[in-house]
Amino acid sequence: MAPTKADLDAAKNTTIEDVLGPALDVLFCGINPSLYSAATGHHFARPGNRFWPALHLSGLVPRRLAPSEQHLLPSYGLGITNVVARATARADELAPEELREGGARLARLVAEVRPRVLAVAGVSAYRVAFARPAAGIGPQEDTIGETALWVLPNPSGLNAHWTLEAIAAEMARLRAAHL
Repeated sequence: MAPTKADLDAAKNTTIEDVLGPALDVLFCGINPSLYSAATGHHFARPGNRFWPALHLSGLVPRRLAPSEQHLLPSYGLGITNVVARATARADELAPEELREGGARLARLVAEVRPRVLAVAGVSAYRVAFARPAAGIGPQEDTIGETALWVLPNPSGLNAHWTLEAIAAEMARLRAAHL
């Protein structure tokens, strides 16, 4: 059942648990949870978000998973976190300081979890969080320890510049390069 308006209102500034596991190949990183995701407790849960279909089309998982199946990701060597943990209605509600603090938190998390790749879904957030104003989509020259960095397009349905097929192709390019 979809969250009600009251559920969405109550989700503001709440958080969602990271999806982590041992020996992750890819740790996906959203900008921050939407109110819909926070209300459901599932990453990339808002209808119209293209993360789950793109993940399947890219070949990273054998079938399309529902957001409620996020717990299965570690069995495929995948995990999910966010740059900023708190839920908002829109990513533009986040202050640059929050994104920079999130980048520092991600560096600590990556040092602990040690995925092969940190894949940040959102170039604008990546630029601020990692102080890389000229960064583009794709592999980055920087690393965090031995973890490679890759920037993916934001899969939100609001990001009309990228089609589902193009997002999936970028995920497939990451898969081909690192897995």
